[in-house]
Amino acid sequence: MANKFQQILFTAPVKEAQEHYGSRRHFAKLEGGPDRNVILTDAERDFIEERDGFYMATVAAPDQPYIQYRGGPAGFLKVLDDRTLGFADFRGNLQYISVGNLRSNTKAALFLMDYPNQRRLKILASATVHDAADRPELVEKLAMPGYKARIERAIVLNVEGFDWNCPQHITPRFTIDEVRQMVRPLNEHIEKLEKEIRRLKTDQK
Repeated sequence: MANKFQQILFTAPVKEAQEHYGSRRHFAKLEGGPDRNVILTDAERDFIEERDGFYMATVAAPDQPYIQYRGGPAGFLKVLDDRTLGFADFRGNLQYISVGNLRSNTKAALFLMDYPNQRRLKILASATVHDAADRPELVEKLAMPGYKARIERAIVLNVEGFDWNCPQHITPRFTIDEVRQMVRPLNEHIEKLEKEIRRLKTDQK
């Protein structure tokens, strides 16, 4: 199978479900040929480095899935090379569920969302966790200048496959900074009009 993301996730039960619901023929046509969806291109790199957060799924020892949101300054998830991502893991709620899960099962899945433009990138990876004290050079590479949160670990993700989703059903959402940027021209125009009104009133006196 050419698509590495599908090669990993299209297990026998998944293919049976596709057959049952009528999509197996479509996906079967896409199988074969050289591998793809495993080497990060400029499109994936740019998208990843613009995100200020992502959802990461891990698996607990008794096969219990768990999803956690990881956030930070835009670009805190870094592309180290075309098959490797990394991020500085900041001190949080001290539960360490994701970190603990990765001790027994290194598999992880990431959802990166771009709500304003209704885009999402899914990444399958194998993760390694490094305590900050053990890998200071790696932590330095992953740290964000000026961001004061305490770094406890560095997490490195070896990409095994990725896929882009269609925009259907993604509701556009905007951060405060994005809204401010969108309305800035309007605010500047209002300010200009208000100055002109004040000038006209002054001239009429």
